[in-house]
Amino acid sequence: MARTTLHEGWQLSATRGPVPDAVRGRTVPAAVPGSVHLDLRAAGLIPDPYLDRVEAELVWMHRTDWQYRLTFEATAAQAGEHVDLVFDGLDTVAAITLNGELIGTTANMHRSYRFDVRPHLVDGANELTVDFSSALQYAEEKEAELGRRDHVYPHAFNMVRKMACSFGWDWGPDLQTAGIWKPVRLERWHTARLGRVRPLVSVEPDGTGAVEVHADIERTAAEAPQLVLTAEVGGHRARAVLTVGDTTAVLRGGVPDARMWCPAGYGDQPLYDLRVTLATAERPEEPLDAVDRRVGFRNITVDTAPDETGTPFTFVVNGTRIFAKGANWIPDDHFLTRITRERLERRVDQALAAHMNMLRVWGGGIYETDDFYDVCDERGMLVWQDFPFACAAYPEEEPLRGEVEAEARENVARLAGHPSLALWNGGNENLWGYADWGWPEQLAGRTWGLGYYTDLLPRIVADLDPTTPYADGSPYTPGAPVGGTHPNDQNHGTRHEWEVWNRLDYTTYRDHIPRFCSEFGFQGPPTWATLTRWIHDEPLAPTSPAFLLHQKAEDGNGKLDRGMAPHLPRPLSFTDWHWATQLNQARAVAFGIEHFRSWWPRTAGSLVWQLNDCWPVTSWAAVDSDERPKPLWYALRDAYAPRLLTFQPREGRLAVVVVNDTDEAWAGRLVLERQTLEGVVRADAKVELRVGPRSVVCVKPDDSLLTPEEARQEVLVASSEGVRAVHTFCEDRDLAYRPDALSAQAHAEPGGYRVDVRATSFARDVAVLADHVADDATVDDMLVTLLPGESHTFHVRTRHTLDPAVLTAVPVLRSVNSLCPTTPEIG
Repeated sequence: MARTTLHEGWQLSATRGPVPDAVRGRTVPAAVPGSVHLDLRAAGLIPDPYLDRVEAELVWMHRTDWQYRLTFEATAAQAGEHVDLVFDGLDTVAAITLNGELIGTTANMHRSYRFDVRPHLVDGANELTVDFSSALQYAEEKEAELGRRDHVYPHAFNMVRKMACSFGWDWGPDLQTAGIWKPVRLERWHTARLGRVRPLVSVEPDGTGAVEVHADIERTAAEAPQLVLTAEVGGHRARAVLTVGDTTAVLRGGVPDARMWCPAGYGDQPLYDLRVTLATAERPEEPLDAVDRRVGFRNITVDTAPDETGTPFTFVVNGTRIFAKGANWIPDDHFLTRITRERLERRVDQALAAHMNMLRVWGGGIYETDDFYDVCDERGMLVWQDFPFACAAYPEEEPLRGEVEAEARENVARLAGHPSLALWNGGNENLWGYADWGWPEQLAGRTWGLGYYTDLLPRIVADLDPTTPYADGSPYTPGAPVGGTHPNDQNHGTRHEWEVWNRLDYTTYRDHIPRFCSEFGFQGPPTWATLTRWIHDEPLAPTSPAFLLHQKAEDGNGKLDRGMAPHLPRPLSFTDWHWATQLNQARAVAFGIEHFRSWWPRTAGSLVWQLNDCWPVTSWAAVDSDERPKPLWYALRDAYAPRLLTFQPREGRLAVVVVNDTDEAWAGRLVLERQTLEGVVRADAKVELRVGPRSVVCVKPDDSLLTPEEARQEVLVASSEGVRAVHTFCEDRDLAYRPDALSAQAHAEPGGYRVDVRATSFARDVAVLADHVADDATVDDMLVTLLPGESHTFHVRTRHTLDPAVLTAVPVLRSVNSLCPTTPEIG
């Protein structure tokens, strides 16, 4: 097998559409893999699409067609030789021509394409063109042919197999990409090649790691010689001889006493190299083709057996029931080709550092890349992979049905064997949409995707990856027919909790005890450095034009303000508003997580919407598009900590719930103190604790601890073994905070600065927002609550030289207390 990448020398030009004069008639270099937007930006023909209001200026690109052209040197196919032109991914509607002959068309960015080019390849210069048509116009044409199906947002993204959020979302830009987004190459081979190679991995009761390798073989001719297929893993080899005409084979092998792959927090992540080779029987030592993978040995199931409450949804890994602590994942950049393995490593490491063990790849994005899965394999990050269906009714007629089946078969086979893969999920909110969003009336009997979720996709998973569980959708009630138990019922399966963001105060998270909450969240703006890098309104305000373009949620700013009003002092300046909305986001999400975790094992998972952003935007993300953690990230780190103390209502009164998500018992003393904001203890108690591994215990304080003399002046503190929780008897806006509760000093240290903060009165959620004064600044801690007399040291890392004094004052040094003074009116 000889592979030659075709990545250098491409040229791009617009061929049709409302093209502006600056672009019309121009030919520019094209990066492959790449995207039209990025090529035009590199050529200086458009501004950065993420900047200010540029997104709105690029709407003309939605209906423009493009041509990629390449001249490359090659030799014509020799006798007995196969030559394939392979595109790993084309975005999206394309026609491919080689030397003036049309060799194929595409309409699906989620799959690869292979074309036999033997009749078309010539000696010397070859001319290859890829003509992309507007995906939006294609979708509109299919909608006219097949009949409209409901979808969120304006564009008919459900009529073309393209990343749905490419057409815009309530956190994403409407920048409809086009281009050769994955590698392209020529493959020259003879005799035979390996097609799809699919390892199925499990663990036998005796501890043997079982590997079953399924291989598809393509031959040049039926009379090709006998072939030898070999698979080697962990020093153990399996071998099969393929007789004339065989095009499939299965090899079974095992690794005795295999080391088990475990999720983060449950053990290590040993990986084994798997090599599969194909050769002729005459020359077994000279492979015709080979595939290399890494596998890990684990067993994963989801327990959905009905119980006294309803239907659980509990992941069981290697026989251990786990609480899934995690977040939803969207594409980490709207322009997918800029997402490197190194960037994925940084993002997954941030999830791990926040004590997460699961990421859900959401159905409006893509089947994630091999790099993503490799990174998650290495780090023990479980992956819940949605099929790419989201918030819409999808036709089940051709040509979409055939495309759906092709992409599903390819990607299930591609990802099978990754130990991190924990679930295949039919799609996002489509079952819920049919139940609640008026679809039956609009559809009038037309198909809407049910056959995909309950028939086609589960059959494909059962056929190609039976070692990984499947769910019909999220949210969903396992086993319930359409019209049966509601898909978002709190007592069954998975639940999405969006009433909090859309209509209700975040304290109403406690009104429901879901079996598994796979979506919930609250918005906040990006970090200050990210915001001011991309948005340059003068003055900058929540209502300024570019800021509003980067707020995609319906009435997003109104929901931010209404969500904050019951809890925090009213912000009077834009910097106060920025800090307060970020803080309220962190508070709201942590409130939900602590509630869910306190109900283990009834509730078995909490996946926050969302970990990451794809561009600079006010959103639900914990990490913004410039990779900076928002205050929410620090709140997640605390709320997902292996050991947690949290105040929760139980049986009509306040209790302390002790959550131990470790393999060791939590033994120690729980100290409870009701004290004033100045530190005077008015009631206290000590309770001996012993909480078993992966267990939850509820402690009910005496009335003397729960009844303040002055609600505005007192707090209740619970602490044990270095873990602490604080309960206020009224909301922050009503608490008698001292604005001058903190004193601070900053000093240079190697790599940055240390900021020593001391509290003379109760100070809540202390933060050092160093990115206000240094765009590269990172801080090791945030949202630290200090009791009177306590101190905390923050470490700031930056390459910049700063006046240390700027790190000890507003807008850098922040807390709830800092929202109390009167400041200039908001702009």
